Amino acid sequence: MAAFPHPWVREPVGFMEDAALLSAPGGSQLVFTVDFITPIVDDATTFGAIAAANSLSDVYAMGGEPQAALAVCGFPDDKIGLELLERIFRGGQEKSAEAGCAVVGGHTVVDPELKYGLAVLGSVGGRALTQTGARPGDRLVLTKALGSGISAQAFRKGRIDEGALAPCIELMLTLNDRARDAALAGGARAATDVTGFGLLGHLHHLAQASGVAARIDARAVPRLAGIDVLAAEGLVPGGSRRNLDYVAPHVDFDPRLSEAQRLVLADAQTSGGLLVALPPEGVDAMLAADGRPGAPPFALIGEIESGPPGTIRVQSD
Repeated sequence: MAAFPHPWVREPVGFMEDAALLSAPGGSQLVFTVDFITPIVDDATTFGAIAAANSLSDVYAMGGEPQAALAVCGFPDDKIGLELLERIFRGGQEKSAEAGCAVVGGHTVVDPELKYGLAVLGSVGGRALTQTGARPGDRLVLTKALGSGISAQAFRKGRIDEGALAPCIELMLTLNDRARDAALAGGARAATDVTGFGLLGHLHHLAQASGVAARIDARAVPRLAGIDVLAAEGLVPGGSRRNLDYVAPHVDFDPRLSEAQRLVLADAQTSGGLLVALPPEGVDAMLAADGRPGAPPFALIGEIESGPPGTIRVQSD
């Protein structure tokens, strides 16, 4: 790969890294990312807030602190009025303000499909987290339950109502700042957020970038209530099915795991948690930092192993 010509830009630090890591004059480090999504909920303000939390997550995954953002929005002008757009932007601005991040401008375009998100600039006060630092023996901690993709699909199909979807919405609205702080407190060596590629896809990328293999205990992976039942009923989005097809060549599944259980592990997430690789002696510190009332609990789900880079063993005992 050709060298980058700009002095701020480092060589890529990992395969499919969460964001760009920039080395600014004076030795400071910046994180730069962009992400946007299509609606996952009906309420416009909530959609804007979830989309913002999803975009901010990439900065947290690299150990950064969001500072400023530009809003990015495409919308069908024959279907979406200005009042609805204003609510989407307000939701994004309010969630960004919760993160201490200023939305300072943005850009809109006419688009057949509604989408909204942020381009975010963040700062790294200490050591940046990337996907390249995991080592055999490191433990894997996941900071949010899985199931947002399946929950949203079940809601769209009328299988669950708004009340049943509420825990999923609350999860997606939760910022990953607490997870970042806990990861750093535990001496994390590598991290990524769990979004569109699902848990297995993002773990595959992290392990591949670090030149290691991984093992997870399927029973230890947190899930939203009722997700296994919904998956068994076939209420799985197409993206999650594609994720499973994508990672299948790299994963050795316990034969006792059903296809539905495997799909949950590959479920495409929106504003998911952080997946963190850290030394064994740091696990207690990270789990101890999981103390915010009402926030999603952290879970120890597996470990990093020696083996073919990017491969994963999924156990169920």
